[in-house]
Amino acid sequence: MAKVPYVSNVVEVPEGVSINVEGGNLNYRVTVKGPLGSLTKEFKGLPITISVRDGEVLVEGYMLNRKWRSTVYTVAGHIRNMITGVTRGWRYKLKVVYAHFPISVKVQGGSIVIENFLGRRSKITLQIPQGVKVQVAKDDVIVEGIDKDLVSQFAASIELATTLRGKQRPSPHGRESAPGILDGIYVYATENIK
Repeated sequence: MAKVPYVSNVVEVPEGVSINVEGGNLNYRVTVKGPLGSLTKEFKGLPITISVRDGEVLVEGYMLNRKWRSTVYTVAGHIRNMITGVTRGWRYKLKVVYAHFPISVKVQGGSIVIENFLGRRSKITLQIPQGVKVQVAKDDVIVEGIDKDLVSQFAASIELATTLRGKQRPSPHGRESAPGILDGIYVYATENIK
């Protein structure tokens, strides 16, 4: 597979945002500070260099094959998401869907509690990660924060907690051609807070 001599991607840094890059030799620590807070991510073991020059972040790599070329764009995408997070924030909206048994979702202390899923007596409890804010309004669950990775992962965890697997998934109401139970909590929108 042919290697490309040089690959780079530039990330523009808006006003009011400061970026600090520490490290080197395949291990970098990027800190982004903005009006909504501060985020830090580590990029380890990647054959790239990250530097800040004249209000821009430059992610570059030398003599990379196809697999490693894509990491240049992936790291640049992570840095763009960090900048968006500290300037505008991230919000994921989930819809509570049920047909027979009304699902109850509430925030108690530092966790979210899902009750009466498919009429079950057992509760589903998920610990809310630090830096994530959860609100419940009727049939909507709103997950907000500045770290896109954390917010999206927690929204996916809520959806996955109410996903049926194994013998429960196929047609529990007796019709083989039916999609089965559609009850659950599903992500339906992603947007910025500001």
